[in-house]
Amino acid sequence: MDHYYETLFRYIQQFIEMPGSDKDSCRNTFKVLQVKKDTMLETAGKIPQHHNFIVSGFMRKFYVNDNGEEVTVDLNNGPRFFTSWFHFANQTPSGENLHCITDCELLRISKQDADRTVKTSITQKDFTIKLFNQVMDEDKQRMNDLATLTAEQRYLKFMKSSPEIIKNVPLKFIASYLGIKPESLSRIRREIIS
Repeated sequence: MDHYYETLFRYIQQFIEMPGSDKDSCRNTFKVLQVKKDTMLETAGKIPQHHNFIVSGFMRKFYVNDNGEEVTVDLNNGPRFFTSWFHFANQTPSGENLHCITDCELLRISKQDADRTVKTSITQKDFTIKLFNQVMDEDKQRMNDLATLTAEQRYLKFMKSSPEIIKNVPLKFIASYLGIKPESLSRIRREIIS
């Protein structure tokens, strides 16, 4: 199971250097979780109790709109943190669901452990700020793309930035994430191929 933690440490060290004491703390507070395909890790209406780190696998975050349609707002594969961040941090009910599209290997920390370790960790506060800023930048870029790019441009950009998601995630989830009807995305894909 040590590869779980090594994956986490490599990811964090893209942002900030971790001392050994913080690595030891992570080993004590992040718990390994293996999740089967199609598991709903968190459901709307509940307060998220864990901050999840994807070691491997593909996940999506979605909500159900007023028409009863699932709207995917985030698609990701590891390594990466994946949580209803605002609701986890503020301990408020989330309107989002976290769905494991494939079998997933995760590390997760409880809110209680996260709050406790922030008092003793050398790097956790700085890393959390950097991670939050990254999430905000990604959300801002996605909103900008939805407003300014055509459906084909959004798909081509996503295809370039996330080839593993393109290969491993059902088309309906990708279409929803890109704000495109599945039949329109199928047409776009056919045109790109031909």
